Amino acid sequence: MKQENSIIQGDCVAVLADLLKEQGGKGFADLIFADPPFNIGYEYDEYHDKVDHEEYVGWTKKWMKACVNALSDHGSFWIAIGDDYAAEVRIVARELKLVMRNWIIWYYTFGQSTRKKFARSHTHIFYFVKDKKNFVFNDEAIRVPSARQTTYNDKRAHPKGKVPDDTWILRPQEVTEAFEPGEDTWHISRVCGTFKERAGFHGCQMPEKLLARIIETVTNPGHLVLDPFSGSGTTVVVANSLGRRFIGIELSEQYVAQSKSRLKDSESLFDTGS
Repeated sequence: MKQENSIIQGDCVAVLADLLKEQGGKGFADLIFADPPFNIGYEYDEYHDKVDHEEYVGWTKKWMKACVNALSDHGSFWIAIGDDYAAEVRIVARELKLVMRNWIIWYYTFGQSTRKKFARSHTHIFYFVKDKKNFVFNDEAIRVPSARQTTYNDKRAHPKGKVPDDTWILRPQEVTEAFEPGEDTWHISRVCGTFKERAGFHGCQMPEKLLARIIETVTNPGHLVLDPFSGSGTTVVVANSLGRRFIGIELSEQYVAQSKSRLKDSESLFDTGS
């Protein structure tokens, strides 16, 4: 593709339509990872993140349909979304004939501070495919030791371990004696302001470790990874480091410029083996 391995500035629905036209109407993305605005009033550079319910749902239908059109027949479509619209995303996906493989709960190691309700400390991550029989899932890339192996010495255990659960959880102080966080869960924190990997220009940065696990699981080297809400550029940075082709789409000209700089810096580190 002409614009692969780049971050494109523009509205994702329009850009995806142009890319699809360029490909003769044939889906081209092997993985689409979308982390859209949650409609909770967050202050983005260009996008107003608080619109009427009907407007937000209507927009969600548009961008999800555009993504499905751009998805290859064997492709995977992952969506991160908050509580307020998780149900709507699931309904839209059903309308688009997507097959849900998992409804994952990503449990942060710390949540938001609240006074009059329980602190919210999770995000929903949907994993969809177009074809329930034709998709990539590299289970050996993510297998971990199972309790059958580590605790019960059960001969029925798979020698290479088990596929992790669909709840990515556990803070260190809540781990029981049965297993450690890395053995059966996705123990992944949000990217805090003090973290070394924090880019600094985007408040909703996804952890690189989380994207790496997803990309390694559902794509092979050389496959194309697309992020329609590229933001801080984490998806394209990780895809590039893992030998995947990539396309990022971002509405904000400022975020595009800064994420391109982040991508360039990461390539320098990758080239030097750092």
